[in-house]
Amino acid sequence: MIGETIKFIRELYGTNDFIPLHEPRFIGNEKNYLLECIDSTFVSSVGKFVDQFEDNMATFTGAKYAIATANGTSALHIALMLAGVERDNEVITQPLTFVATCNAISYLGAHPVFIDVDKETLGLSPEKLNDFLKNNTEIKNGFCYNKISKKKIKAVLPMHTFGRPAKVEEIVTVCEEYGLKLVEDAAESLGSYYRGKHTGTFGLLGVLSFNGNKTITTGGGGMLLTNDETLAKKAKHITTTAKVPHPWHFEHDQVAYNYRLPNINAALGCAQLESLPDFLVKKRALAKKYEIFFNRSPYNFVVEPEHSKSNYWLNAIVLNDVDERDAFLTRTNQKGVMTRPIWKLMNHLSIFARAQAGNLENSEWFEKRVVNIPSSVILN
Repeated sequence: MIGETIKFIRELYGTNDFIPLHEPRFIGNEKNYLLECIDSTFVSSVGKFVDQFEDNMATFTGAKYAIATANGTSALHIALMLAGVERDNEVITQPLTFVATCNAISYLGAHPVFIDVDKETLGLSPEKLNDFLKNNTEIKNGFCYNKISKKKIKAVLPMHTFGRPAKVEEIVTVCEEYGLKLVEDAAESLGSYYRGKHTGTFGLLGVLSFNGNKTITTGGGGMLLTNDETLAKKAKHITTTAKVPHPWHFEHDQVAYNYRLPNINAALGCAQLESLPDFLVKKRALAKKYEIFFNRSPYNFVVEPEHSKSNYWLNAIVLNDVDERDAFLTRTNQKGVMTRPIWKLMNHLSIFARAQAGNLENSEWFEKRVVNIPSSVILN
């Protein structure tokens, strides 16, 4: 079956050359906007394309405010900070995620607590979140405390895995009951919707990524989404070194960060965003072809969950066990078709091995079986 899969993927992409996992497509105004940016000489953090990219992204996602940053991790860092996360607080998240999710928590001196994912979504389980909070926390002076660690829990940080929405509306309900702030790691889910609403817009704050392998790219880059005007202004301020506006004085009113997205990257993003609707249609068509093919195979293709519309950023299949997974990874990569396993669970990394964790049976099951397959937009 591995050979048949390789043959099918090569037929899809029409090449015998190396097939990457997800490469960007530049089919619109990218060169025009980049040249315009260069001609303007505003290639750094000031320029019209930054403002345009933020405005256009807010319109696309339905968020009231969008603040561009240097990358998705920096946006996560600031989002958690604005949500009130401080040193020695705890943030509940999922172990099945990219390391940036937990790195951002650690930047604040806070600690991750790992709760399992749903089998249907690969995202944080609202049922297991509720069970953990019910059995392991208490409310004191209006704050939620972990009875085991004695630390204050400040936020919940679900991640929309491979662009497949978590049950975020149900997670919101749990957060409200326990007074926890919801920050969405929507880095992979631009163009994904849960119950008709764009991911990253359910919580107090949400975060997008435009890394080179994302659905659209700015080369690097991220975006912070929020409906809170005060938080939006603070986010802009502390990502631009907290400089107080003045024609010539250098006045900075707090320790802050140089997380600005350069204008030249935003120019690329503006062009990419124009192509996004077409990309999403083509990625959905690719996913459908994979679904039909794998329905005739021993592998299970991962489809979008109920009540969701996925951007199908990275397509994935579930194999029967770790040995079958490793054989599939070895053969496909040897034959020039790039595949990769799902991430190593965060609690299996030495840097987060001491973090508190609930029963992670679903996450551990996926870790041994899930493989990503080529997902680049096919243009023809």
